[in-house]
Formats: sequence, C-alpha cells, structure tokens
Amino acid sequence: LKSGIDILVGTPGRIKDHIQNSKLELSSVKHVVLDEVDHMLDMGFAEQVEEILGFAYKKGSENNPQTLLFSATCPRWVYDVAKKYMEDEYEQIDLIGKKTQRTATTVEHLAIQCRSSQRAGVLGDIIQVYSGSHGRTIVFCETKKEANELAMNASLKQDAQSLHGDIPQKQREITLKGFRNGVFEVLIATNVAARGLDIPEVDLVIQCSPPK
Repeated sequence: LKSGIDILVGTPGRIKDHIQNSKLELSSVKHVVLDEVDHMLDMGFAEQVEEILGFAYKKGSENNPQTLLFSATCPRWVYDVAKKYMEDEYEQIDLIGKKTQRTATTVEHLAIQCRSSQRAGVLGDIIQVYSGSHGRTIVFCETKKEANELAMNASLKQDAQSLHGDIPQKQREITLKGFRNGVFEVLIATNVAARGLDIPEVDLVIQCSPPK
C-alpha cells in the first residue's frame, strides 16, 4: 500500500480499517467492483460499504468511478440500492437468462422429515449411505451452537469438525485444509462456508433446516 498499487481486493472491514488509519486514500479510484453484491448490500455489510464508497463518490460528479456489481442472485432490492452508485443508464448483463433449472442436473435433491431429537442419528445414517467411507460431506446449520453440538455428537460415526464465525481465521484455514485433504470426512458449518468454497470431493451437502 505504501509503495502504491493498481488493484486492491479486500473485505469491507479491513478496507475501512486502512482508511481510518490513513493508510488508504480512495479519491482517485477509477473502478469499484462489489462481488456477491446481494450479500455486500445486506444488513450486515451495507453500512460499511456505504461508508467506504462515500470516500470515492461525490454526489452529482461526472468523475465518479465506474461501478461493476456481480451476484448470482439479484433480488429487486439489490437494484434499488445499487442505483445509488450507478448511472441512470446502467447496463444489466444476465448470464442465467430464462433457465428455470438453476441447479446441476446431475444432483439429486431429497427432503427428509425427522424430529430434532433424532436428527444427529439420522444424519449419521444418511452420511454413511450417501457419502460412504471416504466421501466428504458438508452439513449446514443455522447457528454456531448447533454446529458445535452436532460436530461433537456421538451419533455421528464419522470424524467431524465445525466451521463458523467464532473460529479464528487461521484455524478456519487449517480446518478447510484438513477437510480438503481427507483428514476428516464431515464439515459442519454455518453460512460462513456458504460461498467461495471449491472442494470437488464433496459428494453430499445437507441442510439441517430449509435455507432462508
């Protein structure tokens, strides 16, 4: 940063830190890219993103940066918020088009009804049947507490570890590396693992409750 750079890639929190510590100056930025824009403009990040962009955008200026927004899902509200940072004549590029089938055709979807008290046992059986002895499974939970409890439940006969927001970044990286390398077969995670993971060996993904 001190030497000067052409491109900065960062999370809102870290970029904001650098601005506040006078290590980053954004007034001459030419392009702004928001990746996963539906997530970035959601409640948790919107305020930080707004504050950061305030340093690069001047109301009514013709010299504001070109803005590029990327997202797999674009609810109506995303466009409404995005208008703040885009010209009236913005261009929308849709790479999904009119395809109604947006999941891989090779993936089978199943819904299983069971009581919450039986869930750990049922999960253990499902993983055994659908993932076998050497396959990998990701189990998504709603809360960190739930992820920790499931990972330590004796009904899960497979080696399992949890991944969530309370686990330090360095430990998360170690956990993911272990999962990739087959050190353990089951990763039990909150939505901290919902985006950006590319682990080809995963045979089975389980949602503990319908995703919201």
